[in-house]
Amino acid sequence: MISNAPYGVEPWFLTETSLDLNLLAQSESVFALSNGHIGLRGNLDEGEPHGLPGTYLNSLYEHRPLPYAEAGYGFPEMGQTVINVTNGKVIRLLVNDEPFDVRYGTVQSHTRTLDLRTGTLTRTVVWTSPAGHTVSVQSVRLVSLTQRAIAAISYTVKPLSGPLRLVVMSEIVANEEVPGLGGDPRTAAVLASPLVSEEHMATDGIHPRAMLVHGTRSSKLRLAAGMLHEVSGPSRMTTTSESFPDLGRLMLAAEVPADGELHLVKYLGYGWSSQRSRPALIDQVSGALAAAELTSWDGLVHEQRQYLDSFWEGADVEVDGDVEIQQAVRFGLFHIMQAGARAEYRPIPAKGLTGTGYDGHTFWDTETFVLPVLTYTLPSAAADGSV
Repeated sequence: MISNAPYGVEPWFLTETSLDLNLLAQSESVFALSNGHIGLRGNLDEGEPHGLPGTYLNSLYEHRPLPYAEAGYGFPEMGQTVINVTNGKVIRLLVNDEPFDVRYGTVQSHTRTLDLRTGTLTRTVVWTSPAGHTVSVQSVRLVSLTQRAIAAISYTVKPLSGPLRLVVMSEIVANEEVPGLGGDPRTAAVLASPLVSEEHMATDGIHPRAMLVHGTRSSKLRLAAGMLHEVSGPSRMTTTSESFPDLGRLMLAAEVPADGELHLVKYLGYGWSSQRSRPALIDQVSGALAAAELTSWDGLVHEQRQYLDSFWEGADVEVDGDVEIQQAVRFGLFHIMQAGARAEYRPIPAKGLTGTGYDGHTFWDTETFVLPVLTYTLPSAAADGSV
């Protein structure tokens, strides 16, 4: 393999073989997953550290004031900006009471791989806590191209230094603190706590779940976000679900033997509307989660591969003799596909759903650069995007 730090050069993969905290923001954009409706930045599962936490829904925005040093006639007083919505990516881990955090202890190895054929982001970490306890953590993340409202994460922890007491906290979090983005005038305005809680709920049982419903303060859009879990592990294990206005949490505690593992599948469902009632949105997200549960994690992975096999059959451009250009072409096609696959009559932002650049706005570039590519590679998305 040709060296091309930090992601290497492979025809169908981008692989980061070590974690550089100075490149977090870049890697979060490179490893972002989307289906045109939901967008997840490539943040670490445990949420911290981060460059920019980001979960986005196409066309869900908030108003923001547009100040001028000297206002003039006809100057707009309000703008619109995409906002970071309820984050369902967070899965925190405690190893014998010590939080898994790559800034502490020792990271023995850390690999992230974006697979352009399966549409998945896989992360594998071996970490030793400050107290000397070693675990391996593997997560696989996808945003479904076949079930528009669904994203999912498979998360597995294994002790490597003897039996361990592990606690996993799977969360959905609204109104995360977003760092300032100074230095680039194109980036989005930072809005503090743009979401107002309307309802929250959590239930235990075989498949613990939680849901949060919020509305935007000014644009008056309503959002529902839910999570549902499948859990497997040792016999000595407890689960507790709880919810608060801006937080839903599953707490999973287990005593895991040296040869055991703790495994969690997390299904995420999202829905939003400017008109539909709160009960209708809750039902929509609940139904989406039920369909994902019926499909199963393996089924979602299979559907994702089938979708992408069909896409690449008509879209792939084969480049002989230069693996780096081959990778670049496929990476570009993959991100264009992600931006438009399930946008379905909503615009394609200039940065897709990978970040808040340009406030999430759509420009003439869509007609000039994006739709022509989709016309040849994903005609159904081009038809939706041209309406």
